[in-house]
Amino acid sequence: MAEMTYLQAISDGLRTEMRRDKRVFLIGEDVGVYGGAFKVSLGFQEEFGPWRVIDAPLAETAIVGGATGAAMMGMRPVCEMQFADFVSCAWDHLVTIAAKQRWRVGTPVPIVVRLPSGGGFSGGPFHSQNPESSFAHIPGLKCVCPATPADAKGLLISAIEDPNPVLFFEHKHLYRRIKAEVPEERYTVPIGKARTHRDGSDISVITWGAMVYTADEAAQQLEKDGVSVEIVDLRTVMPWDKEAVLESVRKTSKVLVLHEDNRTGGFGGEIAATIAEEAFEDLDAPVRRVAAPDTPVPFAPPLEKAFIPQVEDVVKGLRELAEY
Repeated sequence: MAEMTYLQAISDGLRTEMRRDKRVFLIGEDVGVYGGAFKVSLGFQEEFGPWRVIDAPLAETAIVGGATGAAMMGMRPVCEMQFADFVSCAWDHLVTIAAKQRWRVGTPVPIVVRLPSGGGFSGGPFHSQNPESSFAHIPGLKCVCPATPADAKGLLISAIEDPNPVLFFEHKHLYRRIKAEVPEERYTVPIGKARTHRDGSDISVITWGAMVYTADEAAQQLEKDGVSVEIVDLRTVMPWDKEAVLESVRKTSKVLVLHEDNRTGGFGGEIAATIAEEAFEDLDAPVRRVAAPDTPVPFAPPLEKAFIPQVEDVVKGLRELAEY
């Protein structure tokens, strides 16, 4: 075991797979000489060479399109978008080609698209989005949103192994803020399996990514009032662990769904609808959502703070559920 930041764990997982499998290569803007916008691939080009750590032009369409073709020919590309927001430029290749190719002719398309996502650093509307729900809607794509360093490494290795295209959402606010013990050896974390971040008996919080820590802080405050909050970290938005969510809801009978993405069309709506359909008689209160408002992400720090769900927002929602 070694103590690693979230960023170091991602870097370690990528390096592990590139050393193990020569089919794995990295392509993106500034991933080589510069070491990546956030330094995930620092030193990679020196170790693996410019043909496996490829500095691409400023063209996300070309990056994902080239990676899709390489994957069809048996390679295992890992693409880096400097910011998750820029993946919209590659929408056609991801949604029209990569996601559907295996369904059409049976060809595996084992690409991973790394997506630094999320706000909290005044990046403004073009560098702070959480677009996971846009892609979770597309059959053929998998969407992974790890919250911990150990999950980040294990899920990245699983994503590289997977024969399907995987979007790997890395929350930028966690990169250097979260540190934990991570196994130094190679290991995998299964895609589509949630984990219980915190055991509780009164209210369930269903969340993922950086909001796991926001929920945890809120749960600590509720604990002082004698309210026991369980936190389920989905880890993967598509496929998502419906069984784990329903098990927690049936245990507590009250649920709050929390995410940083906009409220309308956010993946929390899918979770809430599933709970209403399959566990309605187990509920003692309506399913509650806490999410960002339906606006672009503001640039000004006070406005960004008002946009991103804060601990006090979650505390308010949990207290209302507790009193229901």
